[in-house]
Amino acid sequence: MNTTNTSAEYIKQEKILVAVDCIIFGFDSESIKLLLFKRRVEPLKGSLSLIGSFIKNDLNLNDSAKLVLEESTGLKDIFLKELRTYSNLDRDPGNRVISVAHYALIRINELDIKNVEEYDAHWFDFNDIPNLIFDHRQMVDDAIHRLRDEARREPICFKLLPEEFTIPQLQSIYECFYQKNLDSRNFRKKILSFNILNKTEKKDKTASKKGAFLYVYDKEKFDDFIAKGNRFQL
Repeated sequence: MNTTNTSAEYIKQEKILVAVDCIIFGFDSESIKLLLFKRRVEPLKGSLSLIGSFIKNDLNLNDSAKLVLEESTGLKDIFLKELRTYSNLDRDPGNRVISVAHYALIRINELDIKNVEEYDAHWFDFNDIPNLIFDHRQMVDDAIHRLRDEARREPICFKLLPEEFTIPQLQSIYECFYQKNLDSRNFRKKILSFNILNKTEKKDKTASKKGAFLYVYDKEKFDDFIAKGNRFQL
């Protein structure tokens, strides 16, 4: 095909905007939270939404999502995955916009509060999500469904916890994902059977005088566990 003709073909095509939207989940030791932001531009300025941005010409989708997260939370190198593409013709009343949603898991205790305040962001409980603009609620529901599925097969829940955590804290995350109470004795027995946690000598006594031992997730042990043909399934 002639190069000149190819260029002309590109030029005459309609321009469509491409954006990334980030679904950010955190854990506050009791429940899973969703980080939402007050929209700063029209349409629907002031409404609650996910955090997002149009992609820049010098960034790919994944790097664009990483930049959005870094600017809004102050965090780098966090768990981030592409969810899916949303392209309904009327999804954004401002223009024709295709959005590629990503979901992230962060440790709330590491969050840069100044960044959150600057972006007028607020945490909402996993089970108390308010009305959101456009198709953002669909994105959140899709992300929750994906996380529930992944949590059964991969140790992603550790991404929500501080480096040192208790077994009850870990159980609380799974109970939030599964939307049901789990038997504490069976959960402890199951998670410890994988031999992917290192027990420390320290205790968390915020919940009781006796306290609960703190553990650390060991990725090398997990990789070795999988390499031996084992399955992580909760």
